[in-house]
Amino acid sequence: MKIDRKEIFTIPNCMSYFRLLLIPFFCITYIKADSIKDYFTAAVIVVISAITDFLDGKIARRFHMITELGKFIDPVADKLTHGAIAICLMLRYRFMKYLVLVMALKEGFMVIMGLINLRRGKKLDGAKMHGKICTTSLFLVLAIFVLVPELPETAANIMIFMEIIIMLITWALYIPVFYRMRQEVQ
Repeated sequence: MKIDRKEIFTIPNCMSYFRLLLIPFFCITYIKADSIKDYFTAAVIVVISAITDFLDGKIARRFHMITELGKFIDPVADKLTHGAIAICLMLRYRFMKYLVLVMALKEGFMVIMGLINLRRGKKLDGAKMHGKICTTSLFLVLAIFVLVPELPETAANIMIFMEIIIMLITWALYIPVFYRMRQEVQ
């Protein structure tokens, strides 16, 4: 697949690059945070990332700027952002490591199955609704953790385990999707 130079610098793709650049700024800000103001700054970075994520898709669809590169870079930016936030949150919330583990396993499965099917000339045609719900709920949970640094441990644990359940259900719902894709190719 050859990428046209014009595809590289579309507004939506540049917004995805910007989100990738925000990741180290968030991590440094959050890890070094020692005041409510610092946590607020980290939360603002997360909100800016979320807004650009929302807008890049809207702009791409509205102005016919959907590109193959964009279909790749947007979810990569999402996953790396969510992963970085969750890993930083592991410093404060001991059960966050289980969410990070499930995230890694689910996304690893998605990548491996995507590559297997791609080698056979088939690819997932965008995220399914359950995937979008999972991504949105994950972002909301992570944002709450960043916005409310003094979240009570019980509330935090409930939110973590609820998100793990959502993620496991989503993963389970993608298994038949990939199975059907594999059957179509054979």
